[in-house]
Amino acid sequence: MPVDIDIAHVAHLARLDLSADELEGYKNQLGLILEHAARVQTLESDATMENAHPLALENRYREDVRRDSLDRDEVLAQAPETRDGYFVVPPALESE
Repeated sequence: MPVDIDIAHVAHLARLDLSADELEGYKNQLGLILEHAARVQTLESDATMENAHPLALENRYREDVRRDSLDRDEVLAQAPETRDGYFVVPPALESE
């Protein structure tokens, strides 16, 4: 099954630096996955019951007990770096 997805473009969007061999390998793997999905879609499923989850789910809640929060100064004293009463952390996203 030919794959009509530009694997190199997807890798670029995900900021992955893939070699030509890796791109070809992922293209082949994606083709196999899509073939399998197409086979699964051809299965008869009229006799099966539709369930979102195979097991019955129940919410388990604990009692809501009011208690004092942690002391801000004590918590900040344990941080490697703070500024103006806040934690200093590295940026989550680097800009180019």
